[in-house]
Amino acid sequence: MTTAAARGLSPVRTVLDSGAVVIVQETLTTPAVTINATVRAGSVHEPADRPGLAYLSGRVLDRGTEHRSAEVLAEELDDRGVSLRVATSRHATVVSCTCLSEDFDHVLAIVLDILRHPVFPEHEVSKRQVECLSAIRQDEDSPSVRAVETLFEMLYGAAHPYGRRAKGTVESVQRLTRGDLAAFHAARFRPAALSLAIVGHVAPDAGLRRAAVELDGWSGAPVEDPAIPPPPPALERRQRVIDLPGKSQSEIAYGFTAIRRLDPRYDAYFVLNNILGQFGLGGRLADNIRERQGMAYYAFSSLDPSVGVGPLIVRAGVDPDNVERTLEAIDQEVRALGTEGPTAEELAQTRQFLVGSIPRTLETNAGIASFLQSEEQFGLGLDYDRRLADDIRAVTLEQVRAAAAELLHPERAAVAVAGPCQ
Repeated sequence: MTTAAARGLSPVRTVLDSGAVVIVQETLTTPAVTINATVRAGSVHEPADRPGLAYLSGRVLDRGTEHRSAEVLAEELDDRGVSLRVATSRHATVVSCTCLSEDFDHVLAIVLDILRHPVFPEHEVSKRQVECLSAIRQDEDSPSVRAVETLFEMLYGAAHPYGRRAKGTVESVQRLTRGDLAAFHAARFRPAALSLAIVGHVAPDAGLRRAAVELDGWSGAPVEDPAIPPPPPALERRQRVIDLPGKSQSEIAYGFTAIRRLDPRYDAYFVLNNILGQFGLGGRLADNIRERQGMAYYAFSSLDPSVGVGPLIVRAGVDPDNVERTLEAIDQEVRALGTEGPTAEELAQTRQFLVGSIPRTLETNAGIASFLQSEEQFGLGLDYDRRLADDIRAVTLEQVRAAAAELLHPERAAVAVAGPCQ
């Protein structure tokens, strides 16, 4: 059977009078439908003196509505074999699930009821607050989390929306009340902040009609999104060590602030990151540090451009005795790529790999829904999946070399190492 990925997507997008965006992509591979409801209500939208508010709100969002108690919600979903997921990020709260196509109408009603009418029961707030505090304390004892959180603080500053801890701190979460959650919901959960993606065995007109029915009567003024300030310039190398005695492994997070998602150089940076730390088993980084020298359990890089300037981060997990040697090896690879750029062969292989990975991104309904939400968030256009391969093929060696020369300077890197001090 021909898949949606092979044919190219053909989503239908409608903006309702309330401002809510509904996108429906019909696929016929399985008798199932994925629902992805994304609201612009993330950690960047919470008050600066309430860090962790968006995260805790997401944890309580599905614990009862004006029409269904938490027990009724759980029963209705369990009866249909549906596992609901609520996730929060810097810029959004996402409620998503997959159901049988025959259950679509009912499950969509549940998802939108959760978004529109949560009641944040006091006992559920208290329960989830305890769970959040436990998660924060676990993070404080995790070398991986501590290294990454420290790196973000170094790159952006503790007061920057990207530099704050998304889960908050023990002190900030302890101060949160049910009233804070209700006020955050009232301020941010409005139809004009909603993007609803419906992907699966449902006709576009039927999906749009059902969504319009379930969203009927929801009103509210458009919400303003805060401007994300630029990160401070990196003028010198910065390094911090977080001592976590008793750990068997040290975690390295090493990075730079890079670009916004809508920067015209995005494709060149995308290819650059793949060459540095993604291609094959981990690009140049893993080939040197893990394969040739055997110093790291893993080594890779990631590029995360967003509404604001996002980072390029190198991650490595190593034996504590190998921290300094690993940092020297990272510096070596970063400096070489920044100075010399990639080879023509590396560029050709990476372009082929990235183009070949596009269909895998769109293999599942959930993958398609996430892709459509990214298109919507950044205004990439409903034909982005059909343009993407040509965009990647069009990246030149000169463009990647220019991106590398601009970004990859070890003397301006931020470095966080968490683990047992030697």
